[in-house]
Amino acid sequence: MHLNVYYSLLLFTLGLVETCESYNILVIFGHPGKSHYDVFKPLFQELGERGHHITIISHVATKGDIKNGKDVLLSNKALQHVLDIKDFPGNRLQKYAEAHLIAYFAKHTCEPSLQSQSFQNFLREDNQFDVILVEFFNSNCLYGLINKFRAPFIGLSSCSMMQWHAQWFGAPDNPSYIPSLYMAHAVPMTFLQRVENTLVYLAHKAWYKIFMEKPGTNLSKQYTGYEPADPYNASLYLLNTHHTLHGVRPLPPSIVEVGGIHVSSRKINRLPAEIEEWINRSEAGLIYFSLGSLLKGYTFPSEQLEAFNKVFSELPHRVLWKWENETMTGKAQNVMTSKWTPQFDVLCHPNTKLFISHGGLLGTTEAVHCGVPVLVMPQFGDQPLNAEAMKAQGAGVLLRLQDATYQSIREAVKQALSPETARNAKELSARFRDRLVPPLDTAAFWVEHVARHRGARHMRSAAVDMPLYQYLLLDVIGFLGALLLLYTYLVYLILRYGCRRLFSKKKEKTN
Repeated sequence: MHLNVYYSLLLFTLGLVETCESYNILVIFGHPGKSHYDVFKPLFQELGERGHHITIISHVATKGDIKNGKDVLLSNKALQHVLDIKDFPGNRLQKYAEAHLIAYFAKHTCEPSLQSQSFQNFLREDNQFDVILVEFFNSNCLYGLINKFRAPFIGLSSCSMMQWHAQWFGAPDNPSYIPSLYMAHAVPMTFLQRVENTLVYLAHKAWYKIFMEKPGTNLSKQYTGYEPADPYNASLYLLNTHHTLHGVRPLPPSIVEVGGIHVSSRKINRLPAEIEEWINRSEAGLIYFSLGSLLKGYTFPSEQLEAFNKVFSELPHRVLWKWENETMTGKAQNVMTSKWTPQFDVLCHPNTKLFISHGGLLGTTEAVHCGVPVLVMPQFGDQPLNAEAMKAQGAGVLLRLQDATYQSIREAVKQALSPETARNAKELSARFRDRLVPPLDTAAFWVEHVARHRGARHMRSAAVDMPLYQYLLLDVIGFLGALLLLYTYLVYLILRYGCRRLFSKKKEKTN
């Protein structure tokens, strides 16, 4: 009798325990840019907290802040030099050459990464993984690991979808209404913009195939012994965008937007005492100025630096400017410089009124989340696209730094600080944050879903496996065209026969 009671209690207790399967997850980030990794770091932390084991191949040390995490640190100095603002003229030619820039990064990153001792040691280990998360960016040189471990894989993108990614998942990518990542056209596009957008779309896809995919394939075979995995076989794509900011485009279930993943569950921390005091003592509010981690503030053109300080000196606001060296020439009295700032905490401070930025997607997303207007001075990559997105939402003002003058800066700052722009920023923030499930939970769920269902092939679009002529209905168009021609020819024959009969009868009557 007592035994039955204990047995029943045991079954009841076990029934209350939520079952959780632990997966071995491999993460691959080949690009050295820290901001790329930082977007998805909260996902890796969340997966670790859920009991999964995470092995991360990247250029960024996790410093033990990911539970059940293990580092395979790639050694590479390709992006450790300073990017000078003067390197980016901001003209049309630069936009056309953007694909060359990221191909350059791939060329100078891949081989040192594959040669690094930690990576070679990892190759010799006997590992097994249930699912692989890999960055889709500018090279496939590390995709050989996917074929080595024969696990389902998920693509990650810290920026908007690149031209060569959509086809991997069967997603429509029509350049008539979807702007190229680098061209930053606002929609609806004019006729000439659609012409340019189409040409760039086709050129960049070809550029990836020739100058990024092919060299990466050779390096993968040389250093891993495996062909790179075919990205068409990816199970899922986690994309750091959201339609409230970048606009609407059709996406299959295998492409999941998780824009804001790095801020959705993030707590606002107390600021360093000096910065907090500086912000709190400003009755008019704070203007925060930062050009991100790659572009250094001290490379600012002297003419524009003087103009910005002159404009700031005329404002009642205080300015916090991320400036990486000791001195700033001509600094205004209401400007405070700092080599490092906790950007998210500064942007979400209730006294922050404006963010002056280069338009990187991390900072832009943080500003949107916090409801702060942005004055954007885009330089390269997806920054012009992000700038146009903020402008289209009425929550941002676009300024071309290379041509900026005291007058244009003054007008841009005035517009960005206007009540209308502030209101638009708050409304955009409300739309951006209003979701059924936070993006971090969304991403974690889909990673586990792919692992649980061994690749989740049920989410694969039929378009992925179709030849191009079938996808574009060229065979159907040809068939229907042939039928139309045949029908037209038959009608012609009938009419000709009828006319001949008619005229022959008339001729007989006349005779």
